[in-house]
Amino acid sequence: MVIDFHTHIFPPEVTARREDFFDLEPAFKLLYSVTGSRLSGVEELIWNMDKEGVDRSVVFGFPWHSQDYFRRNNDYIMDAVERYKDRLMGFCSFFPLAEGAEEELERCLKSGLSGIGELAFYTSTIADDTLKAFTPVAEIARRFDVPVLLHTNEPVGHYYPGKTKMTLKEMSDFLRYFPDNKIVLAHWGGGLFFYYLMKRDMKELLKHTWFDTAASPNLYNTDIYSVASTIVGPDRILFGSDFPLLSPGRYFKEMEEAGLSRNAIRKICGENAALLLAKLH
Repeated sequence: MVIDFHTHIFPPEVTARREDFFDLEPAFKLLYSVTGSRLSGVEELIWNMDKEGVDRSVVFGFPWHSQDYFRRNNDYIMDAVERYKDRLMGFCSFFPLAEGAEEELERCLKSGLSGIGELAFYTSTIADDTLKAFTPVAEIARRFDVPVLLHTNEPVGHYYPGKTKMTLKEMSDFLRYFPDNKIVLAHWGGGLFFYYLMKRDMKELLKHTWFDTAASPNLYNTDIYSVASTIVGPDRILFGSDFPLLSPGRYFKEMEEAGLSRNAIRKICGENAALLLAKLH
């Protein structure tokens, strides 16, 4: 079974008139005012899954600051999951420090969603006060035993919309502050997996952490798959396309080119995700 762990879908009012949502949401404007940026609804996602050979997808919206916006997007996610029970699993998303985040998370998880994410700090950093403020959300995630998917990015290299000033230390601080949460670091964790090679501390720190492949074809050459599999093992990697940014076929081609074994590809493309979410479905 092929499971895409990282896809975005939006309600029709957002896909049709995205500019109406720019004024109150600078992070949304930053990412989606760019020429060529794409927004998708659930029907387009299902069509693409069929075309690309994806059996199931994890779907979420955007980390909106506005309570009205994140409730509407999460409602759309819940409706999509209900309509396509055998194809979709939904995550609840909101700005991590938004007013009403805890109540929204409780509502979504009690309504059957399977995790939290993609959470992001596009216009801020992860400081000590940020971690303290996020603690109630992390505690709810632990109580329901669901994963938290966090946007990360590499702190070096070229700029692109949505690339934050997040440092590797901020990422490791986040993991250290919430050691008992299941954390998925998007976009290869900005390269944090490399430090699994250190003799002390990092192996323990990363024991409840997975890394998804979202946007990999735009960021890394194909060696990233074999290098990451060697360092942390293929069991800790989750295929995520970041649809509609990219389609799954590009990732499948790159995994083949990287020389991964069939067993490793099966784990990355679905078995790991199925195990992570098994108790929920």
